Amino acid sequence: MVANFNADDILAMAEQIERNGAAFYRRAAEISTDDSVKKRLEQLAEWEGGHESLFSKMRENLKGREAEPTTFDPNGDAAHYLTEMANRHVFRSGDVTRMLTGKETPEQVLDIAIDFERDSILFFQGVETLVPAWLGKDKVHALVEEEMGHVAYLAREKAALKSR
Repeated sequence: MVANFNADDILAMAEQIERNGAAFYRRAAEISTDDSVKKRLEQLAEWEGGHESLFSKMRENLKGREAEPTTFDPNGDAAHYLTEMANRHVFRSGDVTRMLTGKETPEQVLDIAIDFERDSILFFQGVETLVPAWLGKDKVHALVEEEMGHVAYLAREKAALKSR
């Protein structure tokens, strides 16, 4: 069975990934002992929340078939599947507390975040191949570009830390 995802499906995954990212950054801020780093991590959590809102707005603005289900799904299995995909592939929500011990340097935390953001790019680039143009492929591509911006931001933050 071949399933086509539409932009709505992918943006729903993106929202979950952003929620997981915000949880990661909140947890990192909780265990940080450096007030400056704690503030930066709290800002990153807010940033992820802002991206969740952006993706939500993108979903609201989808037109026609971009938002229509591609298969009959009376039990909502697609939503459960997409949530699990988002939870297990990028910013794995269940692993956040085990991943951060509180002994990581700020640079190490940013490296972990950069790895996750990179994984999200790879994930969405892969998923982009499953979205036909008529189901909103351009919206998914915009999502990939947004995630690339996350990596650039984190890289700048890491460079700033090194220069302190």
